[in-house]
Amino acid sequence: MKKILITGGAGFIGSHVVRRFVTQYPQYQILNLDALTYAGNLENLRDIENAPNYTFVKGDITDAAFIDALFAEHDLQGVIHLAAESHVDRSISDPMAFVMTNVIGTVNLLNAAKKAWKDDYATRGATNRRFYHVSTDEVYGELHDPTEFFLETTKYDPRSPYSASKASSDHFVRAYHNTYKLPVVISNCSNNYGPNHFPEKLIPLIIHNIIQQKPLPVYGKGENIRDWLFVEDHARAIDVIYHQGKNGETYNIGGHNEWKNLDLVLLLCSIMDRKLGRPEGTSEQQITYVTDRAGHDLRYAIDATKLKEELGWEPSLQFEEGLERTVDWYLSNQPWLENVTSGAYQKYYEGMYAGR
Repeated sequence: MKKILITGGAGFIGSHVVRRFVTQYPQYQILNLDALTYAGNLENLRDIENAPNYTFVKGDITDAAFIDALFAEHDLQGVIHLAAESHVDRSISDPMAFVMTNVIGTVNLLNAAKKAWKDDYATRGATNRRFYHVSTDEVYGELHDPTEFFLETTKYDPRSPYSASKASSDHFVRAYHNTYKLPVVISNCSNNYGPNHFPEKLIPLIIHNIIQQKPLPVYGKGENIRDWLFVEDHARAIDVIYHQGKNGETYNIGGHNEWKNLDLVLLLCSIMDRKLGRPEGTSEQQITYVTDRAGHDLRYAIDATKLKEELGWEPSLQFEEGLERTVDWYLSNQPWLENVTSGAYQKYYEGMYAGR
């Protein structure tokens, strides 16, 4: 049975990837490695936690000795690396945490794979191995021309500590491919949304605050533009790239859904008012404009033509449909939202994995 290590598998995107691989590929043994920091929540995977081809491993990718031991213990055919610090605001207040996880953690994994797979890919071209690094469109910087899009060949121009740390990790992955012939692929995705998203990010934060009738914070004038990708579409793209992508290549993954932040918040207000039975316009009154984020990039937009033409992937949902599904999930899973915002989920798992 092939073993695949998925790092960060208890997080938002990672949990959807883990679920897809566990359910779609019973012939694989999936190891979910997660440090269970504030954004890692095993409640995201309750539905598959007892699957025979699923194993959870608590551990930190910044611990090189632990990672080496994990690779030595398991004959891993693949790594899908999603573990990362990902919130820009947190990176501004604590850049070093992002350097440690996103850069050092990635290099630890690369070193472990290089050591464990050396004889195999040196003699057979590593046709049965793959290191897949999941990254972000933020490494490309920002777009000013409304007709431009990020391509796989776009020059890197990271503008926050978060994006700088991800850009660095991308460069290390490519360097290990070029220098050591490690079999790697990279993908850079646009903003994700959907179920299980930790409510520090825009969409779940707005949904939560509307439910709680709290202020809806909008940076600056709300004119920043993002391309939104439904998380299950992203998981499906990762599946396709892992199985069909070409070693050494980069693939951009986008949702083809550009929205100004303010327009997105207004749409969420309208959807929430309708679903909560409140008069239209009620939630809009909660909008509060706050000081803009330092170094806030104006616009991100992905051109995913390469992924469509070479591997046949394209998003399945229009944004409005995906947003309706997302809102329905949060309204139907308010205990999950309450546990996440209160931190109760962390207390539950602290005892379960203490000392491991």
